[in-house]
This record gives sequence, C-alpha cells and structure tokens, in this order.
Amino acid sequence: MTLLVLVLLTAVAFEYINGFHDTANAIATVVSTKVLTPRMAILLACVFNLVGALSGTAVASTIGKGMVDTHVVTMTTVLCALLAAIIWNLFTWLLGIPSSSTHALIGGLCGAALAASGGNWNVLYWSTGLWPKVVLPLILSPILGFVFGAILMFTLTQILRKTRPRTVTSIFGKAQIASAAFMGWSHGSNDAQKTMGIITLALVTATHKGVLNDVPAWASFLRIQEFTTVPFWVILLCALTMAAGTAAGGWRIIKTMGHKMVKLLPIHGFAAETTAGAIIFGASHYGIPVSTTHVIATSIMGVGASKRLSAVKWGLVGRIVWAWVLTLPVTCLLGYLLGRALAGI
Repeated sequence: MTLLVLVLLTAVAFEYINGFHDTANAIATVVSTKVLTPRMAILLACVFNLVGALSGTAVASTIGKGMVDTHVVTMTTVLCALLAAIIWNLFTWLLGIPSSSTHALIGGLCGAALAASGGNWNVLYWSTGLWPKVVLPLILSPILGFVFGAILMFTLTQILRKTRPRTVTSIFGKAQIASAAFMGWSHGSNDAQKTMGIITLALVTATHKGVLNDVPAWASFLRIQEFTTVPFWVILLCALTMAAGTAAGGWRIIKTMGHKMVKLLPIHGFAAETTAGAIIFGASHYGIPVSTTHVIATSIMGVGASKRLSAVKWGLVGRIVWAWVLTLPVTCLLGYLLGRALAGI
C-alpha cells in the first residue's frame, strides 16, 4: 500500500511538472505578441487546460493499456516510468528546451516494462500501439504543424495583403485570445489524459495484485478490476493538478518558444495556435497521444518560414529537434535502469 501511495504522489508530481513544463505550448505566442500579459495568459491556459482535461478519456486508454503488456506491469514499473519522465522533463526545462512530456512518459513506461519482463521485447505492443500511435505521429505531427502553419499564414497574408497593418494587428489581437483558448483546451484534452492513464493502470495493477484487499469500505473506489474507463476522481485530480502546474508558469520555455525561434505578431500567433490546436484536437479524438510541444513548435516554425526561411533561427531549431529525437530512447533507458535498480521493492 505504501508503494501505491508513492506511485500516486509521483504521478501527481509528474502532472504538475507537465503543467509548468508545457505551459509554453498554450501561451508562448499570446505572451510574445503582447496580446495578453503573462498573468492573464496563464489564467486563460489554466481554465482551458482544465476544461480540456475533462473532455474525454481516449488518450488515457491508449497510455494505460495500449503501449505495453499490462501483465508485466507492477507498482515499481509505473513508478520507474514516472521517475524517468520527471528526470527528463526537469533536465530539458533547465536548458529551456521544449521537449515532449508525452514521449518521456511513454519511453519511461516501455523501459520499465522491459526491465520488469527481464528484457523481453515482446511485452511492447509495437504493431498495434507504439508504431501507429506514437512513432508515426511523432514523425507526422511536426510535419503537419509546419506545413499547415505555413499554408494558413500564407493564406491569411494573401487575403489581407491590402489591409492596413494596424487594422490586421487589431483584428488578430482579439482573434488570438480565442486561438490561445482553443490551444489550451486542446492541450488539456491530450496531455492531462496521459497521467490519467498511468494512475488508472496503477490502480488496476494494485487491485489484481491484492494490494487493495484490506482497504476500508470508504476507500473501495480505489479498486478497479479492468481498464474500461477512467474514474471521475482521477480525471478531476489530473485536471486540477495540471492547472496548478500551469499557474506556476514555465518562463524558460516560454522565452524559447515565443521569442527566440521567430519574431511573432498577433496574426502569426493566431495562425500557429489555430493550426496546432486543430491537429491536437484531432489526435485526442482518436486516442493518439501526440506531443503538444512538437506540434505548436513546428506550427510556429511554419508560420515564420512562410515569411522567409531566414526568419526562423534554425540553429535553435536544431537543438530542439535533437531533444525530440533523444526523448524516447533516453527515457526508455532511464526507465529500464530504474526498473533494474528498484526491482523487488
């Protein structure tokens, strides 16, 4: 029971870190364009992250039962997955590099499951889970973000080419508030669900292992026999925790996303947020745990490149892409090493 409590506390810590680590996904552009103050932008992100987190559980089901064979999962497996993701998130946050909490958690879970199975690669659901719902979206979603961000920005530029710049800024200063809210909602609908899936997986595992046999009647809600849905209290816990993390901000990454990659005006912020929000919304609907970081970052790049390729600071982009490439293998290795080190606790 002590280990289960530790797992739940670690899951909450991960969700909190996810909140401030990925705050930039929802608000970097609206802050950098000065449409909203940082305080107002964080409040907007908090509210819509919360609403988005309450909007469904398809992504949670994918994380909880679609990535690895749940028969090899133990409390230690879940703990190691979370610790691996937290370590990587904090490391990249300190560097100010926007990396993927999604892939950090999935990588950690795969590594920890491999450790629990004694290195049996068959416990990873490659053809039905990891390839179609992790690796393929990892490749496609940034491409879609870049291409559609560029297309939308080019289209807006052509439509408004005879409109006075001051008028364009005034229109999209208001429109960007709506696009930032949409981005915040989409972010919550995808990112918060990942921790919901991990917590539910931990509770199902604890139930099957008999850890919860002696809990008092008032705590019977902890027992979950099968992963068919996510308990409402888990949904609410994750939503509120992500909102609290969002409120803490994430200024290192906000500076990178909103100021260092491309110089943005309100119309650019609107195009990037609308593009990213639409892609993430579609992924959430189909239960695909995409990286909101990858999608918004490449949407910003696409918007900048639509002006001219030199508008994007490609040296910084290269550092970001390397972090994306390394996230899955590094967290998988971390999860495996932690699983081996903590085996038997």
